[in-house]
Amino acid sequence: MEKPKLSRVLAHSHYAASFEAESEEEIYDAPKEALVRSMLTEIGEDPEREGLRRTPLRVAKAMDFLTSGYGLSAEEIIKGAVFEENVKEMVVVRDIEFYSLCEHHLLPFFGHAHVGYLPNGKVVGLSKIARVVDVFARRLQVQERLANQVADALMEHLGAHGVAVVMEASHTCMMMRGVQKQRSSTVTSAMRGTFEEDPRTRAEFMSFIRG
Repeated sequence: MEKPKLSRVLAHSHYAASFEAESEEEIYDAPKEALVRSMLTEIGEDPEREGLRRTPLRVAKAMDFLTSGYGLSAEEIIKGAVFEENVKEMVVVRDIEFYSLCEHHLLPFFGHAHVGYLPNGKVVGLSKIARVVDVFARRLQVQERLANQVADALMEHLGAHGVAVVMEASHTCMMMRGVQKQRSSTVTSAMRGTFEEDPRTRAEFMSFIRG
């Protein structure tokens, strides 16, 4: 069976429906499913037992969704929703949930992003800022790079005077393995333009996201 197009797993409703509709005969992505089946065998499991029989298919679908950012373009998302407005005040979107996969262990890290920008004659639809976060979060990532990619994309394609991004996340690679510090969190920031150059602008942004 031909592998479903990426658009199928990008929409939450379609993605959920694909689980409900699965059958014993369905093959979603044969190479990925074979890899998962092999891994199950290597850890001492039986991939043919009832609870694991469809796990390779489900993991293949999940990985496509969780890495769907590789098939998305921040430029297209931003430029499709830019409007000319004579706005000079800071725009801040707080508490944007994001979920990503640590590229070192393929374990999740998740948290909130706070994004601000100083318009330069143009504003972008607020939902598009959250979508830009998802473009880069739905890839294999490290949090430091993720914050910088979001800031660079908004700065480049929005033409703003400045962009600020602060991300706070919990990493299951620290919580579930290794040092096993369940209450730890990691904060990263990326400042561009006026936010980097002017301490007062940066301080104003930080006061907004603490509020």
